[in-house]
Amino acid sequence: MTTIIRQIQKEDNLALAEMIRTVFIEHDAAQEGTVFSDPTTDHLFELFQVEKAVLWVLEINEEVVGCCGVYPTEGLPEKCVELVKFYISKDGRGLGFGLKLMYKCFESALEFGYQSIYIESLPEYSKAVEIYKKAGFEQLKNPLGNSGHPACNLWFLKDIELDEDFLFGKILKSEKTGKNVSRETILKKLKS
Repeated sequence: MTTIIRQIQKEDNLALAEMIRTVFIEHDAAQEGTVFSDPTTDHLFELFQVEKAVLWVLEINEEVVGCCGVYPTEGLPEKCVELVKFYISKDGRGLGFGLKLMYKCFESALEFGYQSIYIESLPEYSKAVEIYKKAGFEQLKNPLGNSGHPACNLWFLKDIELDEDFLFGKILKSEKTGKNVSRETILKKLKS
């Protein structure tokens, strides 16, 4: 299996929009007031052509199967960025790529000078919400900023740092076996 995590390219727009909307349908998640109905979902390359923003794309065997990025959403507190467009298709789930994409976004956010990261989600994405909590995100009572997605009703915030507590904490159990993953395996995956 050949995997690549790279920055978005213009030719990714259609594949990403289809993949994101498929994930919504699979989870029976709200469509109105979310990324599903947001017109920018069809133009992600153009959306991310702003300063201090990046969208990472996951390819497995030359097929786009996931994405995750950071974006300076209007109205967020100073030095805070939003973790956005965090979706992985069925073919990419359960292989540890979600963690890898999240970590890549943490690195990018720190490089851009951000100190905290904000996420909005929906209850239908319960596995993702579990990962956010295990990664140290704290649930908020109200949204921050103006994402334009009023149907999202779960909000989380985390101070970002690249530390061993994040890398080697409870979050790193294999989704397939339920067993802990060794530090060596984690470091090898993050470096590949």
